[in-house]
Amino acid sequence: MEEVLHIYHTADLHSHLDKWPKTRRRLQEAKKEAGTTMLIDLGDFIDRWHPLTEATNGRANVELMNEVPYDFATIGNNEGVGNSKAILNHLYDEAAFSVLLGNLLDPATCELPHWAEEYHIYETPRGTKLGLIGLTAYFPLTYGPNGWWIRRPEEALPEILEKVLPQVDEVILLSHLGVSEDIKLAEEFPEIAVILGSHTHHRFPHGRMIGTTLLAAAGKHGEYIGRVELVLRDHRIIGKSAINLATRELPALPADQKEAADYYEEGKLLLESRVRAELPYPLETDLQSPHPFVDTALEAVKEKGGTEAAILNSGLFLHGLPQGDVNDFQIQQALPHPMHLINVTLPGRELIRLIWEMEKNRFFLRGFPVIGMGFRGKIFGELIYSGIAYHRQDRSVTWNGEAIVPEKKYTFTTVDHLMFVPFFPTIELVGKIAFIFPEFLRQVVGEYLAERFPADQESRVK
Repeated sequence: MEEVLHIYHTADLHSHLDKWPKTRRRLQEAKKEAGTTMLIDLGDFIDRWHPLTEATNGRANVELMNEVPYDFATIGNNEGVGNSKAILNHLYDEAAFSVLLGNLLDPATCELPHWAEEYHIYETPRGTKLGLIGLTAYFPLTYGPNGWWIRRPEEALPEILEKVLPQVDEVILLSHLGVSEDIKLAEEFPEIAVILGSHTHHRFPHGRMIGTTLLAAAGKHGEYIGRVELVLRDHRIIGKSAINLATRELPALPADQKEAADYYEEGKLLLESRVRAELPYPLETDLQSPHPFVDTALEAVKEKGGTEAAILNSGLFLHGLPQGDVNDFQIQQALPHPMHLINVTLPGRELIRLIWEMEKNRFFLRGFPVIGMGFRGKIFGELIYSGIAYHRQDRSVTWNGEAIVPEKKYTFTTVDHLMFVPFFPTIELVGKIAFIFPEFLRQVVGEYLAERFPADQESRVK
């Protein structure tokens, strides 16, 4: 006899909770459909731009997932790198679902974290055994400094398949790897029946077949829910299809908007209760103001990096900070980006070349819109140096007022974003990069302000 399995999947929600009430209801309704239903999230459900996510270290997001409840999930880079190792190790303490993740190990033990399963064997009511495997994006430059050993998918997957295939009838991959990687894996591992994809925010409205493998993907930010239908006979898949369900077309309830607004307000109130500093003057986003915010941030960045120079772009600063008490909500709103600091070491001649690259792109980048790569603002803005100066009349570059020695090594601090954007290749191609974990830029700035301008003891953050 035939049986039908429905798999509903979400991906890359990034804490965009405005569509969550609709999404939750539709997933809960799916459990009532005829046949067997499985609910899966493919990672980046969490993003610390949202006040509630920030205030609870993502625990509130897991509670929302429990409300459905999901059956399985894997993690994205926002869970894996956007949280410190200590936070990630407790993120899923109360999860009502299994976290599948086969390519992230603790280097101290060479084992999976306690909260993850390498794979899961799911048995349908008629006895068909499905092997579920989860893999996340390979970012060694950021996972390593955060205390993890991330394995290449193409290295980890064959080892997992060797264990799983003898035990199951079919294999399904939960992928937070991106569309290019999914296509490559489908070509190399035809034994995988279905790849549920995410990370690159791509969408396959009706699925995509690569050989015998079905690729399914449902975009980003809760705009769509993915639905895969598998028809099984004698424990084998004889039919498979995929569609996307647009959340905008789902029924709305009057309370939906208030619910989403309440999530934001709850996080806002929690962050506002954490007074970080008491400023004697406002920090402004206007670069011509008496106290530009970026100048203070540059000092904070230099202190954290232990360097004499720093570089930041003004587009990072979405809001200023007022005179008087400043709380974590104001700092989070001003600097919402999940960016870490890096120290970049270059020979003098290459440092000069980097500054030339920056000056060449300065006027182009001033109003250039940036999307992704950790950036949560609108435009790149002006490049601001501290400890480094460019002299336009002769194109010379100085380090704290002195000529740069071509063979000497120089180290400055900046955000990892400048390594990921394509405008300054010298950083990645020539620079020796040291990531500074686990704090984000906003945490570094907040700690600096707390030290320089301590709040009243009764309201200080504990």
